[in-house]
Amino acid sequence: MFERFTKDARAVVTGAVEHCERTGEERVEEAHLLLALLDREGSRGSFALTSLGLGDRREAVARDLAEARRRGGLSRADADALSGLGIDLTEIVSRVEEAHGTGALAGGGGTAGRRSGRRPFTRGAKDLLTESLRVALALRDRRIGDEHLLLALTARPGVPAEVLADHGVTYESVRRVLWGGGTAQAG
Repeated sequence: MFERFTKDARAVVTGAVEHCERTGEERVEEAHLLLALLDREGSRGSFALTSLGLGDRREAVARDLAEARRRGGLSRADADALSGLGIDLTEIVSRVEEAHGTGALAGGGGTAGRRSGRRPFTRGAKDLLTESLRVALALRDRRIGDEHLLLALTARPGVPAEVLADHGVTYESVRRVLWGGGTAQAG
């Protein structure tokens, strides 16, 4: 599949691995792909993000992703569902951090004994790459660009899509900016 990736899409994947390595995490996640997308300039994906007002809000997005990671990677929808069962996620996070330190639920980190080498991708990150292929095919594009990665991120449930939506970036808004609307949906 990577042979179908444009230079910009490959740069996003490489950037995601670099984000993962910089933070000392074991596996490349969807959030790393989003951060790498936000780093891009001069590509269709970066054009869409800038057009939708996200170009100068990278730090806010990174902060929102970090906060979700601090909650153990649970989205607000997950927190709301737990709340409906009488479980206060904020209280749980506070108690765990009180006992084990700030960011205890975030995972990752402990790479002290790790040999250098490639970081594997999580199932979610792999699924995102596969979804970007579906998006490209639905749009009748032969190559997968960073704009397809962005559309796939917005089409999938989870923290990255939630954070993007909080900042006004949705599947529909990205399609409107890049293709002037339309109704083709990602699989």
